[in-house]
Amino acid sequence: MADDLRVTDRLVIPGGELRERFSRSSGPGGQGVNTTDSRVELSYDVGSSPTLPERLRERARERLAGRLVDGVLTVTASEHRAQLANREAARARLAALLRDAVAAPPPPRRATKPSRGAKERRLAEKKRRGQIKQLRRGDGE
Repeated sequence: MADDLRVTDRLVIPGGELRERFSRSSGPGGQGVNTTDSRVELSYDVGSSPTLPERLRERARERLAGRLVDGVLTVTASEHRAQLANREAARARLAALLRDAVAAPPPPRRATKPSRGAKERRLAEKKRRGQIKQLRRGDGE
């Protein structure tokens, strides 16, 4: 259960469905980055995951369309010097992406009309702006 990724209270991705790859990181770390494989690539196959229910899978595919490559979502982390910290950062990033992708859509907006006061204020502001512009014209009318 420790390798499982908790996305929401109801959605937990088993560790067996996640793929981790380690490589040499760039950035801070001095000569240590030349010797340690601290960069983490965490991949999750959204398209064929048996864990995701069909409606959540379709919603995630739709919302993550720009990030998916053949149905696979990949997240990288290399901001820390330690591999373990990068693993945790990648897992947190993947969970946040999936949480946003499978979230229920917001309720549709109810169309409303502007109030009479709002209309009057808008027209008064238009009239005031027109008067300002007219005053700028000078005597050559």
